[in-house]
Amino acid sequence: MVKRWLLIILTALSLAGCGYNDFQRLDEASKSAWSEVLNQYQRRADLVPNIVATVKGEANFEQETLTKVIEARAKATSIQVTPETLNNPEAFNKFQQAQGELSSALSRLMVVAEQYPNLKANQAFRDLRVTLEGTENRITVARNRYIQTVQEYNVLARSFPTIITAKVFSYDPKPNFSVQNEAQISTPPTVDFGAPKK
Repeated sequence: MVKRWLLIILTALSLAGCGYNDFQRLDEASKSAWSEVLNQYQRRADLVPNIVATVKGEANFEQETLTKVIEARAKATSIQVTPETLNNPEAFNKFQQAQGELSSALSRLMVVAEQYPNLKANQAFRDLRVTLEGTENRITVARNRYIQTVQEYNVLARSFPTIITAKVFSYDPKPNFSVQNEAQISTPPTVDFGAPKK
């Protein structure tokens, strides 16, 4: 009986010293942070129908731009996200690409909307635009929190001696957000200081 208790105590001490509890804590923190990312993406997706309905009221608005927003929203909301998505780099990347397409489509819509004075003057559209901008900021904050928790988790999973615990319990590093247009943003912009057009 004494040997059994000693074995239990030694096992508990070894698990505490090898990062097991830290893996549990950081796994839960990353899931919580991920839930907030999803919450903010859903908030944005819920805004899209109102934005599209408001823009549709503007005569001669570019239908192609509206169609791209509608299609991007449909694609982004059709991807089923489960807790396993956090541990599946392929599914995570697919989700991230769909959200990136929606971001791009909405950005294009806002740029095109600038060309329509009546739309810019529409109070409902202005309110939706402010709400969308706030939501985009919330998405950024939520993503940053997720990135930080995943970074802590991945450092723990790759550090010694906790890498042994990670291997024993299959705590693989989690995928993280990446920059969609990395090649494009690494190229410096072209600046033309030529004479202004008249």
